[in-house]
Amino acid sequence: MNEDLEEHRRQDAHSQRAALIGLAICLVLVLGGLFLVYALKKSSALQDCVMQGRTNCAPVDTDN
Repeated sequence: MNEDLEEHRRQDAHSQRAALIGLAICLVLVLGGLFLVYALKKSSALQDCVMQGRTNCAPVDTDN
């Protein structure tokens, strides 16, 4: 009886650990996707500006 309880606790700990790892992986994928969307949006805006024939498309860095 006591051995069954210990085995059940080990299985619960293992499944909880697996769930946390899965959650961490999902979080990393979502953050990576958001970074990719913002990078592609910025690149698209620059390309749209260049395709319109403008010459002042590059952002000016004012930090000194």
